Amino acid sequence: MSEQPQLSVVVPVYNEQDNVEPLIREILAALRGKIPFEIVYVDDQSKDGTLAVLQRLKAEVPELRVVRHLANAGQSTAVRNGVKAARAPWIATLDGDAQNDPADIPKLLAERDKADSDTRMFAGWRVNRQDTGSKRWASKWANAIRSRMLRDSTPDTGCGIKLFDRDAFLDLPYFDHMHRYLPALMQRAGWKTISVPVNHRHRASGSSKYTNFGRAMVGVRDLRGVSWLIDRSRRTRTEEI
Repeated sequence: MSEQPQLSVVVPVYNEQDNVEPLIREILAALRGKIPFEIVYVDDQSKDGTLAVLQRLKAEVPELRVVRHLANAGQSTAVRNGVKAARAPWIATLDGDAQNDPADIPKLLAERDKADSDTRMFAGWRVNRQDTGSKRWASKWANAIRSRMLRDSTPDTGCGIKLFDRDAFLDLPYFDHMHRYLPALMQRAGWKTISVPVNHRHRASGSSKYTNFGRAMVGVRDLRGVSWLIDRSRRTRTEEI
């Protein structure tokens, strides 16, 4: 692919062999002819046929690039490594389970184009969640607690579809599970964020890699850590004179 991309779509995957091709086809349908783009899939040491599907599709999809972890490292590391490999100044992320709708990416780009230059993240907001009742309940309470502690004015920080500035993201402090706190971390760095209503779909294939209990146990520790980072922040803008 010779044209320099203006957008990199980063998709972390772990054991999503049946969702890879349909999602890539949807990304192509949403973006071809609208913006020069690339697709960066990061395979987190899948145990099924995910990598084989990606290798096959590379031969026919010139926009597709594949990064493979040599050891399983989790979603946050997969997202960060995808962003590091990306060639475009702006990044769109999607969850590999295909519950995010790639057709929403142009919507996020339109929001970016009318926002001021201090807004560096446009976070998807799943207004009509298509998860199980227990997952929606757990997410509702987790979002309420997080919003109260971090004061990030973000109704749905866990939505996988986001659009953000690559350099601003790579300047954020890195830690495992950081992908769940990106709006708060962006605000800590001095940038504005906007939540944008997006579509959400039922999982068509595969199974979730997380449990409500597992998320809760990790979330308590992470919330305390992110809250500490925000309280200890003393960043300021600079200008060259």
